[in-house]
Amino acid sequence: MIEIKNVCRTFSTGGNSVEALKNVTLTVQDGDIYGIIGMSGAGKSTLIRCINMLERPDEGSVLLDGCDLSTLSEKELRRVRREITMVFQGFHLLMQKNCLKNVCFPLELSGVKKAEAEKRAMELLNMVGLQDKAYAYPSQLSGGQQQRVAIARALASKPKVLLCDEATSALDPTTTQSILQLIREINQTLGITVIVITHQMSVVESICNHVAILNEGRVVEEGKVSEIFSNPKSETAKKLVFPEKAEEMLATANQVENLVRVVFDGAETTCTPLIAHLALQEGIPANIFYASTKSIGGKVYGSMILSFASSEEAERAIAFLKKTENVIPTEVKTDAQ
Repeated sequence: MIEIKNVCRTFSTGGNSVEALKNVTLTVQDGDIYGIIGMSGAGKSTLIRCINMLERPDEGSVLLDGCDLSTLSEKELRRVRREITMVFQGFHLLMQKNCLKNVCFPLELSGVKKAEAEKRAMELLNMVGLQDKAYAYPSQLSGGQQQRVAIARALASKPKVLLCDEATSALDPTTTQSILQLIREINQTLGITVIVITHQMSVVESICNHVAILNEGRVVEEGKVSEIFSNPKSETAKKLVFPEKAEEMLATANQVENLVRVVFDGAETTCTPLIAHLALQEGIPANIFYASTKSIGGKVYGSMILSFASSEEAERAIAFLKKTENVIPTEVKTDAQ
């Protein structure tokens, strides 16, 4: 378990002080996929660097399984960092080494014999689907393949925690989804705790179980992804959960009543379409006011906003939608109400 308690971090630049983190407190349970999201400058990257003590907090503490990392010597921290590995946006591969050697590198640094290191590296390359690229160099790989090698390298030391700092930001949408699916599979197969730093809500909704939302160095909201999506309370959360287009539509809608927000948090796509069922079987026609959903691994993630002719139909629709697992419908209050 990772416990972040009242962490503060201030930087001095050009005679000015910038508070990057302000009394941040979070708990990440073992085996979780935990998202930390915020816009540029929110403090996300500083926070993740405090978790492995690449940045030492000015105040507060970071505990791994009850051990306060701030009390450790540099030698002890090097040992702990083998248990808390990191994947970056820029891959950070050694361009002069092939894929096999890149994955072997941290093992060799820790004194593992060459044959054993190569065996472990090949197992990991197989896990990330790149066993046929073992002797290729990073320059010969696509961005997605390079990130897979970086993930394999991060797993070489058999870590307890995998930190992903904007790990998919440099990738196209299709490749992003394949990398996120790989991270989910690693979490489920190896039981590794994953902390995902991102500015994209789509990343959080795809793989995270819990999320903390940062704004100007503070945690403004945290909880289960489904709860944040179904009922965001802070203004920052609302802006992240609902894209600008949807916010504009809601803000400019005149006399719009009886709106229902529907959050899909891993609903099965094999079911008959819910909105069609709602109209045909329940006799409740719905107008799709806004929709942004996607299918990942046979499950639906995202949200939509429906409008109904009356409040009675909206209530019946909510009751019907609640019967489907991983679908969270809630009433949307507007100025017209």
